Amino acid sequence: MKFRIDRKYLKIGFIAFLVIAASICFYYLIFHGDRFSVQIKEIARIVSPVLYGIIIAYLLTPLVNTIENSFLIPLTIKLKKKSAVTDNNRKHIRVISILFTIILVFFFIYGFFSILIPNIVKSVRSISYQFPYYIQNLTKWSAKFLDDNPDIERVVFRLFDEYSEKITDFLNHSIIPQMEVIVRQVSLSMIGLLKALWNFIIGFIISIYVMYNKESFAGQGKKLVFALFNTNTANQLIKDVRFTSDTFIGFISGKILDSFIIGCICFAGTSVMEIPYALLVSVIVGVTNVIPFFGPYLGAIPSAFLILMVNPIKCVYFILFILVLQQVDGNLIGPKILGESTGLSGFWVIFSITIFGGIMGIPGMIIGVPFFAVLYAMIRRFANRLLEKRGLPTETTKYLDVDYIEDNNIFVTRTEKQRKKSFFKVKKSQSDEENSKGEQQ
Repeated sequence: MKFRIDRKYLKIGFIAFLVIAASICFYYLIFHGDRFSVQIKEIARIVSPVLYGIIIAYLLTPLVNTIENSFLIPLTIKLKKKSAVTDNNRKHIRVISILFTIILVFFFIYGFFSILIPNIVKSVRSISYQFPYYIQNLTKWSAKFLDDNPDIERVVFRLFDEYSEKITDFLNHSIIPQMEVIVRQVSLSMIGLLKALWNFIIGFIISIYVMYNKESFAGQGKKLVFALFNTNTANQLIKDVRFTSDTFIGFISGKILDSFIIGCICFAGTSVMEIPYALLVSVIVGVTNVIPFFGPYLGAIPSAFLILMVNPIKCVYFILFILVLQQVDGNLIGPKILGESTGLSGFWVIFSITIFGGIMGIPGMIIGVPFFAVLYAMIRRFANRLLEKRGLPTETTKYLDVDYIEDNNIFVTRTEKQRKKSFFKVKKSQSDEENSKGEQQ
């Protein structure tokens, strides 16, 4: 007699196993979180070359597709005089498109750094040579400013007398004894940088294989999804993955292009105004502009301080220029490039940057907005699906002035009198009303 397993009980057992396993993981995470984080970091260190490869391939895939679909395939069809390319020709096209992509990226990076690094080195040398003069210049300007404003001078000297001793104690008892630890940490950071560079090289090699076989990997993933879930769930899951990919790649590529344009405009403006270290300042502003909302201010603060040491008046001009530039970026350039790639309001952008920046640091501030946009879209779709099952509308505007909903799904809105009701008005209790009526009688 052949032994058969009922799929119903097999499914129940599998779900029970997942629940028990999730409970054990949750307990371990709560009471042994430090060990868990160490293990996660170790696993991330081991698989980091593969992650680098996937990320590089993910970022370069749009360029590979553009070269392949817009140039190489039409050229092959024109040369072969056929309506479609064969599988063998498509493999050759893929190799050539990947090769062209690598060459273009390499020349772009090489050209960018060949122009940037000599100017940055020149600026850094100039800063190091003239730093005493900058300090002297800033000191003279500060002394003149305090002489012209005696009230501010008294406040500054009072604060200096109050905190100078504390600062001296902090330097003598905290910073100087920790110099050996700081040097050791810097050495370890250099070693870690070399390891990261080696992992990046391996990841770049892996990315070539990923880009070459991207359709095969995508097909295997879809095959696995359709094997594990029913058709409707699998279709929705594939749709969600595609939406996530489009949101991330659209936001990141658009933000990089936006930051490059802002850096070029900043360099042109600072060069016209003859602001010191125009190229170095523009690079700082352009790179930090990748971080939404807070990025421009993070780049403007050290740049303004650098200009302040050379010429305080030019520092004021630079701050005004950056404020105007960021307004142009936020209201004109950014929306034109990014469009509605995230669909988030200003509040949710700030919220996602704050939360993910606190969890993951600078990378979290960069990917926090598209990640939260995907999460926000999924929650919105889930809520809309539940509302549709109950026969309720999904438009948010329908719920703005709703007071309550009756049993037959009839919306009862608030009256004009209820809208204008004072927020601080306290409703009287029944005893208070009886006392007021007695007093009136």
